[in-house]
Amino acid sequence: MTKTSWVTSWAVLFLVAAAIGPVLAQSKGAEVGADRLVGRWVRPDGGYVLEIRSAQAGGRLDAVYLNPRSIKVSRAAWRREEGRVLVFIELRDVNYPGSTYNLRCVPDQDRLVGACYQAVQKQTFDVEFVRQK
Repeated sequence: MTKTSWVTSWAVLFLVAAAIGPVLAQSKGAEVGADRLVGRWVRPDGGYVLEIRSAQAGGRLDAVYLNPRSIKVSRAAWRREEGRVLVFIELRDVNYPGSTYNLRCVPDQDRLVGACYQAVQKQTFDVEFVRQK
């Protein structure tokens, strides 16, 4: 192998590694993010609690919502999109006729951020949950 072909080979390997490295890291991060959904999450602006008991392989979540009493969670799911772990929660109870949360997991900050649609008021609010220690 000549010096020129050796340098060219290493340059190509470097470029390939640079191109696929972030993709592999993002994929691994998404896996970790799904596991990190499990826990008790609190909204600092009101003390509302979202407790995620499990994040199952098919995208199903076992979740409980408290304000401060239990509010019926009619649907809870997670999915991966563009390397992110997203959470959807729908509430169906008194004063919660289809209110929803659309959240994104921010694993390095231990937060869930996104929007809450308050069905009674027909308004959407920016919200965040932080993991309760």
